[in-house]
Amino acid sequence: MSHGAGLVRTTCSSSGGGGGGAGQPGARASEGPLDPVYPRTYSALLKVAQMITLLIAFICVNRSMWTSYAYSYFEVVTICNLIMILVFYLVHLFRLYRMLTCISWPLSIFGFVATFLCLASIWMSYKISCVTQSTDAAV
Repeated sequence: MSHGAGLVRTTCSSSGGGGGGAGQPGARASEGPLDPVYPRTYSALLKVAQMITLLIAFICVNRSMWTSYAYSYFEVVTICNLIMILVFYLVHLFRLYRMLTCISWPLSIFGFVATFLCLASIWMSYKISCVTQSTDAAV
């Protein structure tokens, strides 16, 4: 056990030193609170595209002439997803995932899956109720 602790201590002290190594460029980019590489990754660009799409969807529904509970629900869902994606973007941009060790980050993707499944369920319920109402009105 003491050998493992010594190994961790040696690894931490060598990364802070001036010795060159294969991991040195990564160590230099990791200095500071902001990750300068992350905004150019595919993951970050996907999050930005999602946020822009959600914002456009919110504005379109908010400015439309139709107002009903379904559209109000769509507004709430788009804004909640926009805020959630923005929080994940900021967490990765400012490297807050290193400090927030109480959150299982790989498991957080299940929240997105659950959101999609809830939306699918609501869409199917809405579709069934609209079909039922339109058939009842025709009779």
